[in-house]
Amino acid sequence: MTTRLLFREDAYLREAPATVLAHTPEGGIVVDATVFYATAGGQPGDNGQISWPGGRMAIATAVKVEGGLIALVPAEPVALPAVGTEIMQRIDWVRRYRYMRVHTALHLLSVVIPLPVTGGQIGADKGRLDFAMPEPPTDIAALNDALNLMIQRDLAVTDSWISDADLLANPGLVKTMSVMPPMGQGRVRLVRIGPEEASVDLQPCGGTHVARTAEIGHVEISKIENKGRQNRRVILSLMD
Repeated sequence: MTTRLLFREDAYLREAPATVLAHTPEGGIVVDATVFYATAGGQPGDNGQISWPGGRMAIATAVKVEGGLIALVPAEPVALPAVGTEIMQRIDWVRRYRYMRVHTALHLLSVVIPLPVTGGQIGADKGRLDFAMPEPPTDIAALNDALNLMIQRDLAVTDSWISDADLLANPGLVKTMSVMPPMGQGRVRLVRIGPEEASVDLQPCGGTHVARTAEIGHVEISKIENKGRQNRRVILSLMD
């Protein structure tokens, strides 16, 4: 059995029931279904809480464990719900939604700076992408304008799936140099921004996104850092 990824079926789902399957040696709670996103791809795991008859617990994050399973990590070392217990999961929606806005904005950043991505990280207020970029951009205002114009177009953000073989046959879909999309399950999820016939971005991604770009709101490139002779870190901030 693998954990059903409810966050992937509906990124706007805020709560959902689950059954405790096991406990990890580290004190995690393995569940059969999760509304908590598990840390991966530069996106932090969700926090929130779980409850069950006679008990309640704060959850600090969620992580992947062996066998395609997800474990919820308690915020404090307390007694765990027993295996077989039916629980209700509730994520910190305010924080998750900001992750979604930042994540989609970073996909657009990779459009206005069309260079190979060497790393990235998502936060609740800002995110960053590292680019293979020998020289920093000279016109940050123009980049900000291009980003916000795309956001204001209110483009749809959708997903689809292709086979591992199709991805290997189309290496140009992968923008990240350091991390390959998760493969081995037979298929890979693609996130598309814009209509199929006129997409502005299409790339493999397992994270959570807003449904339309207008939800991102206004963003700005707040800082560009030198991370080596051929590497620049571009930090993008939500402005509301």
